[in-house]
Amino acid sequence: MSEPVEGRRYCLITPCRDEDDYGQRTIDSVLSQTTPPALWVIVDDGSTDNTPELIKAAQERVDYIQVVRREDRGKRAVGPGVIDAFYAGLDTVNMDDFDYICKFDLDLEIPDVYFEELMKRMEAEPRLGTCSGKPYYPDPETGKLISEKCGDEMSVGMTKFYRVSCFKEIGGFVREVMWDGIDCHRCRMLNWIACSWDDEAIRFLHLRAMGSSQKSIWTGRMRHGFGQYFMGTSLLYMTVSAVYRMSRPPIILGGLSMWWGYVRSMLQGKPRYDDLDFRSYLRNYQMNCLKQGKKNATDRIHEQIRSSS
Repeated sequence: MSEPVEGRRYCLITPCRDEDDYGQRTIDSVLSQTTPPALWVIVDDGSTDNTPELIKAAQERVDYIQVVRREDRGKRAVGPGVIDAFYAGLDTVNMDDFDYICKFDLDLEIPDVYFEELMKRMEAEPRLGTCSGKPYYPDPETGKLISEKCGDEMSVGMTKFYRVSCFKEIGGFVREVMWDGIDCHRCRMLNWIACSWDDEAIRFLHLRAMGSSQKSIWTGRMRHGFGQYFMGTSLLYMTVSAVYRMSRPPIILGGLSMWWGYVRSMLQGKPRYDDLDFRSYLRNYQMNCLKQGKKNATDRIHEQIRSSS
């Protein structure tokens, strides 16, 4: 295993809570990276299981792990709670010491070349601000790997790999549900490229299915619908997205719960992200996606970004 070199110094920040079922597999996959992190800050967000012992054992194996412990709030937090924990770790870090920073969950299993490959791609594309591979999860009955079908225009929330300069310019993460969508749209709004690739070299296992970490997949998809409402997504775009999601496991239920989460938030008059310029940019982008297809609309923006740099 090589040491971090100049230009490839990356810092992982991992908010976690009660990851006894998955944490060891994640730790082993990070410690096996061909290019290791210069620093890995693991924020134990009040675990009540064996997670603290897993982290301590890992810390004794390598010298680049730093642990931050927070008080038990009594429950797992998602959305703003996860980002609060992330910032508890980031507050201990001088970002200027690193080239890249990554919000990285403790329920993943990544290939050995994962971070080395991401940095190669960042080096080849100067306006690439954030990127990731694609998550898959095992079917609980058959064990077959199922894609979570995350869009190519986003880096995925469970492993957000950022160029430090881009992360600073977008203002970091919003402390609300849909933080992991707002950030990528802000990247494009500010002339940065955000993307993910479904390439075998950087595909990874999400050991806990997306949207199921708090209570149930229904709750997670409802939360996603609220997040889309908060971000500023139009009802038309949300409806089209929900219909598409109905074809993905859980069939019908997943897309329907997302749509109802949005509509219920709208009917209740819940607050929305207060950056009106951002919301205008987002709706214009989404309308172009409906007219041109998401890939074509995103590719056009990215080409404009490349040509203006």
